[in-house]
Amino acid sequence: MSTETPKTSAKKPAAKKPAAKKSTAKATAPVESADRISEVSDATERTVEQAPEVSNISLPAIPLNLMARTSEDFEEPSYSKDNNLSHAGTPAEAVVSEIADIVYGEIDTVDTGSLPTRRDRLSGEPSGKPEPVAMLTPERVLDAKKKRDKPTEGWNKFVYNVTFHAVNLGDSPQTRHRKALDTSIGRPLTGGTKFVPVLTRKGGVGKTTTTTLLGMAMALVREDRVLAIDANPDRGTLAERFNKTTEKTVRDLVSNAAKILTFNDFSEYVNRDKTRLDVLASDTDPFLSEAFGANDYNIVADLASRYYSIALTDCGTGIIHSVMSATLQRADGLVIVSGGSFDEARLASETLTWLESNGYGDLVKNSIVAINTATQGTNLIKLREIEDHFNSRVRETVRVPYDAMLAAGSYIDFKKLKPETQEAARQLASLVVDGL
Repeated sequence: MSTETPKTSAKKPAAKKPAAKKSTAKATAPVESADRISEVSDATERTVEQAPEVSNISLPAIPLNLMARTSEDFEEPSYSKDNNLSHAGTPAEAVVSEIADIVYGEIDTVDTGSLPTRRDRLSGEPSGKPEPVAMLTPERVLDAKKKRDKPTEGWNKFVYNVTFHAVNLGDSPQTRHRKALDTSIGRPLTGGTKFVPVLTRKGGVGKTTTTTLLGMAMALVREDRVLAIDANPDRGTLAERFNKTTEKTVRDLVSNAAKILTFNDFSEYVNRDKTRLDVLASDTDPFLSEAFGANDYNIVADLASRYYSIALTDCGTGIIHSVMSATLQRADGLVIVSGGSFDEARLASETLTWLESNGYGDLVKNSIVAINTATQGTNLIKLREIEDHFNSRVRETVRVPYDAMLAAGSYIDFKKLKPETQEAARQLASLVVDGL
């Protein structure tokens, strides 16, 4: 019993030793860190001493992965019984080893020093070599803050004015869209007068109204002249869409064709709207209008080609009439008008089929379908399905919304139409001009 008692008393003071070890470890941690820094320094010195003379050698570029090391990469490794340190075993020594491998050529690198960086290209700093012309880009030369045009309308213009031009937000998205349409509609055309017939096989779907909207949208923007010809042999009503009228018609123009020598002579036979659209009316007498055939249309078209850049033709519903043949032979573009009902859409699609089967397939592919949603039965129809059908056959479709002024079937003041109606007309005009 006396021999076991000292063992028990010896174990109790030994239980306090871990706390002493912990404090000792904290006290010696800076010493160990200093030892590791010394080891890294010694490893670096050994590498430099072993390196050959490189005074006349251009060192290759150091990879970016070495330059992107963070402080975490150089933290002290965890020490354990199984973690024995060896040469180049620490992260710092590994970095030194990689640099040495690059110096000795053991790692293949690409020398990008001779290539100008993106920063150099944007800032214009010399790169040591003459720059090719491809490097002179608008993004590099133009000042984004100075190249903005001053706003022309809306809240952005107000801010521009009240800040005494210090804050230039530029035009709003709506204004930029409007200007883009103006640019598209007003694009100069080459190659003579462009003829664009507007037709359908069913009356009452808005063919004459669509011709008027298309012509007004073009004439408001374009700097050249736009003419709308009423070639409907069934007593057309195109001239009734304009406030200012004249008693002269296409029949009078054909009869006096030899006397037309200047534009002033031609202008005596047309009505000019305040949008600058000229209209050549048809005869009000059905017998005279029915007599307007292919030869008469060719005479009018030849005269129009002297003075106009674009000539729209409001065709009749008689697709096999002789004037229709002359119209299609001169056509550079085509607009098919469809109503929003089932039978109107079907007749418009059959018109495309007839044109394709009679040698006008290319004209159909480049044509535009204007869907007039103001007709009866539109509310019962899936207009999207009609648009998808026509989009599979033509270049584009445009939906013309209901407008009370258009529904009246009389005089049209383009500026007083609903904004969405004006937008549809301008979109149609843009698409037509793009296809010419």
